[in-house]
Amino acid sequence: MFHNKPRCLVVGNYCHDVLIKDDVIIAESLGGAASFISAVLDGLNIPAHYVSKVGSDFAYKSVNHQPIQSTSSKTTTFHAFFSSKFVTQDRILKRVVSCDPIYPRDLPEGPFHYGLAVGVGGEILPETLGKMIEICKYVFVDIQALIREFECEDGTVMLVPLKDSGFYDLVPKLAVIKASGEEARFLDVEEVRNRCCVVVTNGKQGCEVCWKDNEEVILPFSTIQVDPTGAGDSFLGGLVGGVVEGFSVPDAALLGNLFGSLTVAHIGLANFDSKLLQRVKDEVQARTNHQQTHSLQFFKSASHQQFHAALSAARITTLQPK
Repeated sequence: MFHNKPRCLVVGNYCHDVLIKDDVIIAESLGGAASFISAVLDGLNIPAHYVSKVGSDFAYKSVNHQPIQSTSSKTTTFHAFFSSKFVTQDRILKRVVSCDPIYPRDLPEGPFHYGLAVGVGGEILPETLGKMIEICKYVFVDIQALIREFECEDGTVMLVPLKDSGFYDLVPKLAVIKASGEEARFLDVEEVRNRCCVVVTNGKQGCEVCWKDNEEVILPFSTIQVDPTGAGDSFLGGLVGGVVEGFSVPDAALLGNLFGSLTVAHIGLANFDSKLLQRVKDEVQARTNHQQTHSLQFFKSASHQQFHAALSAARITTLQPK
């Protein structure tokens, strides 16, 4: 079955995430965009090739997609600081260890239909993204891979304008840029949408798909947020998973919203309910465009609202307490 599907290339390092609330470590887990995206794509039976780097200290040997082991650095590690005193504050994120970057030579030979540039710790270089553009028909980018910088003293994550990032000249060659509402302030959405599609995630408000000629607001799925880590990664995994199945970008964004809502309800990497995944796959297959041309489409299908309702029902009936 897999050989009939487009090939995806996912580029971004695995990480070790440490969650700290009120100065107490409450969880440590596998992190990095590649881990959250693989949980979604594997759950949807979407095949992909993953390029990630880790150090010899990498503690998660049972990952489904084995990384490249660096001989010169340790695994990228993030500390996420939460405080119960400031309920309006999301978190303070610090990169305390940085693994080697991913170089163009680390990428496999193409071609691929879809490439996902999903670095979280500065591991994707402009030349690496350029190589992805060469070997992938469509490249989806999480904007954090391009605009994150890190304080020299303690690794606190900062954001810089896209125009100052060193990646700006590559924007017209990208298919989709995904950004959170906060990250969207660091790119001129009205300008960038004329060069590629921009998808802005807005948490409980869902997301907005913007392209040159129009924009569409995509409804959210209700959830209770426990940990925001990986929500945007899971969103992107769901979005690309839908596109692979032949959905338009706005319809595929419903899958993105669903998986993002499921992820924030967990601490660390989500373990998706198997019954829910089957229900979602059944709904996807019922709507799959079997004559897909693997070209990106920007319109809501006639069954968009019905799809949202079906996914909502699947989520409620499979996750409600027994």
